[in-house]
Amino acid sequence: MTLIDYCLEGPIAVIAFGDAPVNALSHATREGIAAALERAVADPAVRAIVLTGRNRTFCAGADIREFNTPAATRHPISGEVARMIESSPKPVVAAITGSALGGGLELALGCHYRVAAADALLGLPEIKLGIMPGAGGTQRLPRLAGLATALDMILSGDPVAARQLDRAPLLDRTVAGDPLPAAIEFASALIERGESPRRTRDLQVTDGNAAALLQAARAKVRKRSTHEPSPMHCIAAIEAALEMPIADGLAFERSLFMELVQTPQSKALRHVFFAERTAARIADVPSSTPTRAIASAAVIGAGTMGGGIAMCFLNAGIPVALLEMNAQALDRGVARIRETYASQVQRNRISAADAERRLALLTPVLSYEAIANADIVIEAVFEEISVKEAVFAQLDRVMKPGAILATNTSTLDVDRIARVTRRPHDVIGMHFFSPANVMRLLEVVRGAATAKDVLATAMKLGRTLKKVAVVAGVCDGFIGNRMIAGVGRQTTLLIEEGASPQQVDATMEAFGYAMGPFRVGDLAGHDIGWAIRKGYYAEQPALRERPNISDRLCELGRFGQKTLAGWYDYKRGDRTPHPSAVTAELLAAHRRQLGIEPRSMDEQEIIDRIVYALINEGARILEEGIAARASDIDVVYVTGYGFPAWRGGPMFHADTVGLDRVVQRMGELARNPHDDAAFWTPAPLLARLAAAGSSFQAFDREQATS
Repeated sequence: MTLIDYCLEGPIAVIAFGDAPVNALSHATREGIAAALERAVADPAVRAIVLTGRNRTFCAGADIREFNTPAATRHPISGEVARMIESSPKPVVAAITGSALGGGLELALGCHYRVAAADALLGLPEIKLGIMPGAGGTQRLPRLAGLATALDMILSGDPVAARQLDRAPLLDRTVAGDPLPAAIEFASALIERGESPRRTRDLQVTDGNAAALLQAARAKVRKRSTHEPSPMHCIAAIEAALEMPIADGLAFERSLFMELVQTPQSKALRHVFFAERTAARIADVPSSTPTRAIASAAVIGAGTMGGGIAMCFLNAGIPVALLEMNAQALDRGVARIRETYASQVQRNRISAADAERRLALLTPVLSYEAIANADIVIEAVFEEISVKEAVFAQLDRVMKPGAILATNTSTLDVDRIARVTRRPHDVIGMHFFSPANVMRLLEVVRGAATAKDVLATAMKLGRTLKKVAVVAGVCDGFIGNRMIAGVGRQTTLLIEEGASPQQVDATMEAFGYAMGPFRVGDLAGHDIGWAIRKGYYAEQPALRERPNISDRLCELGRFGQKTLAGWYDYKRGDRTPHPSAVTAELLAAHRRQLGIEPRSMDEQEIIDRIVYALINEGARILEEGIAARASDIDVVYVTGYGFPAWRGGPMFHADTVGLDRVVQRMGELARNPHDDAAFWTPAPLLARLAAAGSSFQAFDREQATS
């Protein structure tokens, strides 16, 4: 298939480039654009050029298939193509539709004029990969859009609709619908007026408030991104656009870009980028697997989780029936959804019309019969197996044939839940994370009997709901919560042995977490975990033998922020955690009861015990096939549990440290007299890989080719 279409519209050469679905700038595409441009410049009959993308999009940037391959840096690179366009002696007009992102926007910035569809998205998202624009974005965008807009777009990495940028010289015209006819008309007018190319390199960045804007940007970065070098590099390059000739600025930008590509942070972020896309691949469920139509949904339970799940569907334009057993609970749930949308309108996240459109798709109901025709139903009731079994017995009775029956359980046996139905092939786990309408992760739990088309549908639905879906097998806690159990054990032991909740949280936040484990516990609420533990105690009475400090906390009614007291104290209307004298005394009494003399411990011990507990359990999960890939585990922990993305996830971090060093350190931790040496026995897979000098990434590659 040809990557370039070249045609003449009178004296205008129209160059359309790219292949489906996003017109990425592969080496072949870059070569094709350069060749087409040379052809147009050499043709005396051509007086202007229009550059556009095929497939209803302009260009989404670099070809990710070429990342980390020689093709990515083979000439002409994107910056060279942009300079070639800018140097054209004939006017070049970009016709932007769909999206112009990364190198795609940099290509458009190299053009002399730009006509865009009003809903086209323009952005430079490189910072999200730990890098920066490297094909002129930091030099041309400030000249075309102004310093403030350039700083916002480059430092956020978020795309902006063309209608919000509708001012020259960045965009010369915005139109409704296809911009190509308007771009051709615009080029014709340039010819009639005898206009010369308007080269971005000839423009100056004029902003009398430049020093203050740059200072404010640096202050914001220092507060938010202390671990990542890319934001400061971006600011330095943008500042160069004010101070240097463009040739020097472009060279400076490129040097900073090449430096960032080699940083551990960028390598980790690129790992996460690819891991999210790889997670959608299921070895025995090909992409051609038919899926079931999901035109309507139902959610059982109107609590915080159920309401959040319902909003996921409403936001995607899918009608939802929300079921509760009594009118008061249902009214509270609907009111909470309305309040959430009202808050989003107030903060300009959505329009009032958008909120009303979404709410119009919500149908509150009080009977199972009212949801019988939904294409999918998701149960979000109390985390108790008997309660969920009762719900699924009812669903089996009323739901239409072919409906998908999904449970939102975070820990329970999906196969056991499926067995209460006569259609276990239709049952699947869809574990959303709270708040469900915000959190990106969706664990899709594949039961022993789950049909392949049900699994394929759930994964496709995850994308529709804008979630990152990861397949997990059935076990206690699946991927995320099974691994976090070991972390919970270590955080408990840490505070028993002498650390304070504040020290543990501060250490893990310095490691890169947005919140430490005790602050997270207070935010999520301790009552659900307490209920789960009480269920374990009923099944295994021996677990009660050792006093549990978390149980003691809950016995005092300290369930977290919801009760204004957990590990920390809180004030009404304020989420700021304050050290608690009650918690300190509770800990002191607990240590006395256990006969533990508190000791001081350094930050590295805290980090190693928490992170290596994750890694070891992750290795067991991987070997058991609960997760298909180590990178899937990384995705779960980065998107659902706050593991710092710039460290790549726990398994990638283990590779970075070196698996031999991880195993060695675990041996040292096993000597702690207050811990259980067996806990630190390396998982067999971890031990094998470490002994072979291998890595989890190598394991993933071997699995992919076997």
